[in-house]
Amino acid sequence: MKMSSYEMLDKFSKSSSHPQEVKRLSLLIFDETNKKVHEIKEKYRDYLEAAALLHDIGYHIDSKGHNKHSMNMVIEHGLSEFNEKETKIIGCICRYHRGGLPDKDEHEIYNTLDKKERKIVKRLAGILKIADGLDRGHLNLIKDIKINYDNENKIAEFLITPNISEFLPDISYAIRKRDLYEIGFKCQTVLKLI
Repeated sequence: MKMSSYEMLDKFSKSSSHPQEVKRLSLLIFDETNKKVHEIKEKYRDYLEAAALLHDIGYHIDSKGHNKHSMNMVIEHGLSEFNEKETKIIGCICRYHRGGLPDKDEHEIYNTLDKKERKIVKRLAGILKIADGLDRGHLNLIKDIKINYDNENKIAEFLITPNISEFLPDISYAIRKRDLYEIGFKCQTVLKLI
């Protein structure tokens, strides 16, 4: 029987604070990207929300390769609010929140998606990777994210506001995880604490 994203999170995750924070950060980045970098269909925001909630459920099976386990669990169980194709896209977004980049020649499930769907995966997983990197310590240290976009030079500048100015978050993990965003949106990124 299919479950909703929230039911699956409740069933397979020990903590909901990190997934909820990654969801919040992902949606902030999505909204800013949609306004400033590239327009994205609103229904894809729902895909990203589900993937952000479920990106770590693979820990239920094993920490090694948990991203691949998350993808498989999403696809095997199904999501009640999405059809089979959408569920596969969401599973792939979970898969690419860490580790290697999508490869249509090497990755079996990703390979079954058409070109447009693979682009959606790259863009949304790119957002998810950065959001996950920003909450690496599971400490909810980010208050807000704004993006300035230089269209001429194709540079997205992420302006990250911490919750407490005396305790700055470590954004180095997010900086290391920006590769897929840059591939998906064909731009360079700069992440700055303000």
